[in-house]
Amino acid sequence: MEGKKGALLGFLAAQRASVLAIIDGLDDAALTGKVPPLGWTPLGMVEHLEYAERHWFQEVLTGSAEPLSWPDDDHTPLNTPRPPSVVFAFYRDQCRRSDAILATTPLTTPAVGRHDGPDADEFVDARRIVLHMIEETARHAGHLDIGRELIDGKTGLGPR
Repeated sequence: MEGKKGALLGFLAAQRASVLAIIDGLDDAALTGKVPPLGWTPLGMVEHLEYAERHWFQEVLTGSAEPLSWPDDDHTPLNTPRPPSVVFAFYRDQCRRSDAILATTPLTTPAVGRHDGPDADEFVDARRIVLHMIEETARHAGHLDIGRELIDGKTGLGPR
């Protein structure tokens, strides 16, 4: 994939890789423990990103998403009751699904579904949705970077 679309998808892939690289090496206790004073867990942040992938590329861009394999949880935002193996598998699956959708969808394709919120009118096509997901993933990679430093002092993690 070349050109503008290839560049955008490359940036998205790099941000996703950063998310996983930043938390690589954390044990289950660190992944599921709240990061003081932030109150969220690294695993909860990854789960938030998987829901974002699902929402933006499936629900908003294509207008439909398969049902989740677990009930809608009533848990604290950016925390999760699911184990790391489930969260990481679901994140990778959602990224694969997003990539499959984008492989056959021109950037000018209008969104079929709708995002509710004050900025809903900004997300009119695949290009805007990809740009949003680059920003969303990068922002939360930054949060994870801060969280990792608070957990064990490690900084500058990510793909090289």
